Amino acid sequence: MTLKLETAMLMAAGLGKRMRPLTATRPKPLIRVGGQPLIDHALDRIEEAGIRRTVVNVHYLADSIVAHLRARARQTGAEYLISDERDRLLETGGGLVKALPLLGDEPFLCAASDNLWLNGPYDAIHQLAARWDDALMDVLLLMVPHACATGHAGPGDFHMDGAGRVTRRKPGRLAPFVFTAVQIISPRLIVDPPSDHFSTNIFWDRAIAAGRAYGFVHTGLWFDVGTPAALPLVEAALRGG
Repeated sequence: MTLKLETAMLMAAGLGKRMRPLTATRPKPLIRVGGQPLIDHALDRIEEAGIRRTVVNVHYLADSIVAHLRARARQTGAEYLISDERDRLLETGGGLVKALPLLGDEPFLCAASDNLWLNGPYDAIHQLAARWDDALMDVLLLMVPHACATGHAGPGDFHMDGAGRVTRRKPGRLAPFVFTAVQIISPRLIVDPPSDHFSTNIFWDRAIAAGRAYGFVHTGLWFDVGTPAALPLVEAALRGG
């Protein structure tokens, strides 16, 4: 039975250091790509999948993101809840812990506001929801093959077996799949944080060790919009369809 996703978490609190100098005066989620801010690309995909409630964490230049979301809400009618990290940036794991009271008790979608993905023949979020098996999974990661990770210069992130279970890339080796920063997470995984400030990697490692971390391969396009140098590449790819 397909999971009914009611809520999404959109990570928008980062400092955008790799995108400097463009982020000197605006947060990275508001950098424009393909005619609209990065955050709108992510929210468009989320809302096309039928999710109308999104929690957004904010830290750097937070007021500009909050103002943008208020204006967007008037246009779309969607609900945007703010998880405020102005006092202290908590990183991805700490951000999830802080936002958990807003996210509810059911599995939710989590995405980054600084990556851009386009659906292929099928909606990626719908595909993730259809693949979700609550009896087997605590996290389900949307992946792209390394060769299809436009703008990504790293060695890859994960291996995946025939059943979809994921394992980490070995040190000094390449991995065939890159994580798109789009995932479904069960709240039961977000427990026993090691501190206030930590990476989601802590939760992933627990799920991998328990055999409850799975992956699914994206059938559309994905772009790593990490640096100013990546912007022309992404713009050209978008223009080319």
